[in-house]
Amino acid sequence: MKHPWRDQWALVTGASAGIGSALAEELAEGGAHLVLTARRAERLDDLATRFRAKYNVSVESVVADLEDRHGPDQIYAFTQQKGIALDVLINNAGFGAYGEFRTSNLERHLGMVQVNCAAVVHLTRLYLPAMVQRRRGHILILSSTASFQAVPYLSTYAATKAFDLLFAEGLAEEVARFGVHVCALCPGSTESEFTQVADSPGPFGVRVETAEQVARVGLRALADGKHSFVSGFINRMNVELQRLAPRRLVTAAAERIFRPKDLR
Repeated sequence: MKHPWRDQWALVTGASAGIGSALAEELAEGGAHLVLTARRAERLDDLATRFRAKYNVSVESVVADLEDRHGPDQIYAFTQQKGIALDVLINNAGFGAYGEFRTSNLERHLGMVQVNCAAVVHLTRLYLPAMVQRRRGHILILSSTASFQAVPYLSTYAATKAFDLLFAEGLAEEVARFGVHVCALCPGSTESEFTQVADSPGPFGVRVETAEQVARVGLRALADGKHSFVSGFINRMNVELQRLAPRRLVTAAAERIFRPKDLR
């Protein structure tokens, strides 16, 4: 792809692993300067050192926990202190939790809503006004193919990703006239730490994409001005087929696919 963000600054949340790390590297390879944020300082430092040496770009890192409602403010204060005018915001951080909702840990679900939804809204609201004022900017929000349907045993996760999708698509229409582009990236099963963090036996998808594949097509969709994009041909076909079936039927099929083994 072309590199529209050369010498511009991009912020990537959840940058220490998986799709976040791949997005950061794709941006660095294209000549973008980076602000990397996640909870693991050692991983951020390792990535920053590697990107500086390999791609000759400026890289800053800031440790922040987006489960803490003050996390977005800490990140914003860091970039303000550094005098960084952000051109690209990548709202990538997120996690899931697999299992029966009734027996699950409530705090984990509330934390998921905070990271996957509230922090996305918070960070976007902090950085968007300056983008509008400059009449340029790009915001990528990581959603999921789970955003198009209810997913039993991942009910909260799917609901948060549906929020991300609708938030991105609505915002994209609001700010397009100001030269700001917003896109929801919807990957399916991807090689990442998601299943370990979610304590899920997945992946459940027919084909698992690499994080690098998802990052590449996601940034291309953002650069092309798409409001949302489903990564992977099979995933796109599945999403279209779901639209043709009754919602209850789709959810019932998902329940059979995702049902824990001890409930079968």
